[in-house]
Amino acid sequence: MSADATTAVEAVYRSDWGRIVATLIRLVGDFDLAEESAQEAFAAAVDQWRASGVPEFPRAWIIQTARHKAIDRIRHQARSQKKLELYATSGLVRTVQEPDYETSEIPDDRLRLIFTCCHPALALEAQVALTLRTLCGLETGEIARAFLVPPATMAQRLVRAKRKIRDAGIPYVVPETRDMSERLDAVLTVIYLVFNEGYAATRGGPLVRTDLCAEAIRLGRLVRMLTGPQPPAEATALVALMLLHDARRDARLDEAGDLVVLDEQDRSRWDQGQIAEALPLVEEALRGGPGPFAVQAAIAALHCQAARADDTDWPQILRLYDLLERLQPSPIVSLNRAVAVAMAHGPQPALALIDELAADGDLDGYHLLHAARADLLRRMGSPVEAAKSYARALGLVTHDSERRFLERRLREVQPPAA
Repeated sequence: MSADATTAVEAVYRSDWGRIVATLIRLVGDFDLAEESAQEAFAAAVDQWRASGVPEFPRAWIIQTARHKAIDRIRHQARSQKKLELYATSGLVRTVQEPDYETSEIPDDRLRLIFTCCHPALALEAQVALTLRTLCGLETGEIARAFLVPPATMAQRLVRAKRKIRDAGIPYVVPETRDMSERLDAVLTVIYLVFNEGYAATRGGPLVRTDLCAEAIRLGRLVRMLTGPQPPAEATALVALMLLHDARRDARLDEAGDLVVLDEQDRSRWDQGQIAEALPLVEEALRGGPGPFAVQAAIAALHCQAARADDTDWPQILRLYDLLERLQPSPIVSLNRAVAVAMAHGPQPALALIDELAADGDLDGYHLLHAARADLLRRMGSPVEAAKSYARALGLVTHDSERRFLERRLREVQPPAA
């Protein structure tokens, strides 16, 4: 029973952390208190579920337990009856009408959380980082790696963002349609980053977290619906982009759970229904103007329309990356463009571009830069240099599935033992 309980706690933590914390933030009105109470509830679950068994509705148990622990914390910290009465009238301590956690989903709590985190009073990086911390449960160090900054710097940004939400009294609501536009770009960005965390998890067991992918697509659809009868092109493009990436999900891993790169995937396993749904959305988004998500969706559409890897229209993909680099210049976009150059014109010009990116230093801690460089060197017949770049990538990768893939590539370029 203890093993079953531990497994159940880990499963709930992995799949429902964001839903639980989002609900608790609405109930207690404080990010730190919600996170700390949730952590305490999970710790309590390990012991209690071992003794009494896993409850029928584990997520509901965690939410209710965390809520009680939050109330206990408030009571313990209250230094006067007046302060306790203030909390009592806040709505936390008294009985409130709550969702039926056992029988219904809580469809909007996470969207409220995203809109709260994406308030224009916060810096864009803080908006994104705070959402990843609370909704995906990523550790501060993992978020810091994504932003290529030291963990201490990211910790300070998170503290300041939470404090600003509290001090400014930023409401925990989805704004009216007329007020949504000033937050929309950030909201779409964080939804896509939630999807990316599901599509290529930072850590842990499976490389693909289908729960986060499905949740991001649901949130994207909901935002598109909330923005009116003629949704913004980028909202439409984001839904299309996520559907196209998610359509390839089942082919990205082999039976052993190891990564399968795009040109080696079994395309018969791609979800043709999702692709068929997404392609008209790509066309609709492009008619509304070539925004960054629309261009990325067009690139994904070209991949999904190719029956074989050799049929991929790499020259057109490269032209789209040229456009994306003008619309949204970033080292990551430049790295992806370099890969497209390699596929369209060969590895030599692409290697020069990647070496320029490496010299800038912005992506020195990004394992995919070194992996891409290693792959180009492998294709050019330079196994010794390729091995050095694969080794560098292995020192930076954080997920086991990607690590096994890089180890296999490294073995392929190393000379056989004497």
